[in-house]
Amino acid sequence: MSATTEAPRRADERLAAVGPLRRLLVKPELGALIGAVVIFAFFALQSSVFRSLSGVANWLDPASTLGIMAVAVALLMIGGHFDLSAGVMTGTTALTVGIVAVEFEQHIWLAIAVALVVALAIGFLNGWLVTRTGLPSFIITLGTFLMLQGLNLGLTKLFTGTVTAAGIAGAAGYGSAEWVFASRLEIAGVEFRVAVLWWVLATALATWVLLRTRFGNWVFATGGDEVAARNVGVPARRTTITLFMTTATAAWFVGVTLAVRLTSVQANTGIGQELIYIVAAVIGGCLLTGGFGSAVGASLGALIFGMTQLGIVYLRWDADWFYFFLGVMLLLAVLANRLVRRYAEAARR
Repeated sequence: MSATTEAPRRADERLAAVGPLRRLLVKPELGALIGAVVIFAFFALQSSVFRSLSGVANWLDPASTLGIMAVAVALLMIGGHFDLSAGVMTGTTALTVGIVAVEFEQHIWLAIAVALVVALAIGFLNGWLVTRTGLPSFIITLGTFLMLQGLNLGLTKLFTGTVTAAGIAGAAGYGSAEWVFASRLEIAGVEFRVAVLWWVLATALATWVLLRTRFGNWVFATGGDEVAARNVGVPARRTTITLFMTTATAAWFVGVTLAVRLTSVQANTGIGQELIYIVAAVIGGCLLTGGFGSAVGASLGALIFGMTQLGIVYLRWDADWFYFFLGVMLLLAVLANRLVRRYAEAARR
């Protein structure tokens, strides 16, 4: 009799609902949210400028362009891959806009379209090589990074005679492009960059895709166990290629934003930024092994970056400490994510 009653009791334990506290603790973005609140409080208590509306507008500016890229990189990392060419690709697309619009004297929207085609082609090539060769995405995209770095410098010198593509403000159609990519929104008398709006929309869209669509399920499945995902019918190769093209699209958007905002682009633009994107995604809860993370967390990681970068300036600290702080945040995030992952796995048992 006791054995008979024991079986249903065990079944009930397996089917028991997970409590709200446990659900909260396994959220990938929880650590980044706590970190963002702590960092905001730390700088806000010491600087009235930091906590003012104008100060908020200032530190949201670098966080916005980083956030757009961090969201796309987070999706790719959840899918189990890295893209080390993401940073230099922003420079490639920005230089493409400058060269096509100025050196070839084309309408700026045509230049923007050409830059999009270039970015999508690079993203497709990265994804196709990763899925066809079976080589780690780290190696494939490192090769792409080096090739793009050389192409950016060589082609910029070839077409402009210098290492800069300048004069974008004089291109036909610049006014409309500036309105879309580099305009300002006035809120309570303070101007915010429109990139902040695009960042929020990108985060919302990516969150919806991850949590509410079939493709989002494919991303988590591919990053968790690609072989198992294929066995249950997930189009893992197509998902991976799409994710690389998504990262390329984000790089295009950020590159165009930089080109239109600055009106001139250096050949070395974007080099080194790919590591910052990965750091933001990891701080936001993405695991380096894939299958776990969130777009909201990546955005919070970018927000932490923006607050820290400007907060150090407002407190008149040596800017060299910024990268030390970023490294500490990365190590803490990796350790925290590991603990959360173990807790999540234990909660499923």
